[in-house]
Amino acid sequence: MNVDASTSSSASTNRVLYSFWLSSCSWRVRFALNLKGLEYEYKSVDLFKGEQFDPEFEQINPLRYVPVLVDDGVVVSDSLAILMYLEEKYPGNQLLPADPCRRALNLQEYIEQKVSQEESITWSQTVIEKGLSALEKLLKDFAGRYSTGDEVSMADVFLAPQISIAISRFKTDMSKYPVLSRVYESCEALPEFQASIPDRQPDAK
Repeated sequence: MNVDASTSSSASTNRVLYSFWLSSCSWRVRFALNLKGLEYEYKSVDLFKGEQFDPEFEQINPLRYVPVLVDDGVVVSDSLAILMYLEEKYPGNQLLPADPCRRALNLQEYIEQKVSQEESITWSQTVIEKGLSALEKLLKDFAGRYSTGDEVSMADVFLAPQISIAISRFKTDMSKYPVLSRVYESCEALPEFQASIPDRQPDAK
């Protein structure tokens, strides 16, 4: 298992993110850590090489997937669980709005496309576009510069990487989703988002 220090890491930090550059779940956690201004050490778990099955990593996460955050001895896996943990422990730069309606809307953003490598691009595009169409309708009355207003939130942490993957991997035509396109452009301009993109991670191929 390769160990790499990210540009946001510090030798003194007790926070470690086990990540893989192509993992969309890891991407949203990197984005959230950056937005909260939290330094971390980046440790690569190469899923293509099967490093998630290494005994060393299995001791950290018996479920054998990324991302995993180790924060001062506390181990949290699953991207949503990590984001909720960060929100509770580090309330600065909050990602969940105080307003109950917008807070609930943020939590509805947890959309995970279960697409295996064997499934066709056409099938994947259909599933993704169905999800994007639903989100376009869901956010039309709430979106401002970002998903649920004019402040970046947890909804954006989930949405922006998903849209980027839809565009780059599945050639999704975003002109059909003007609200989502506007939100994505706002997220894409953030330095915290730029720092979290897969190609800029230490283990990027």
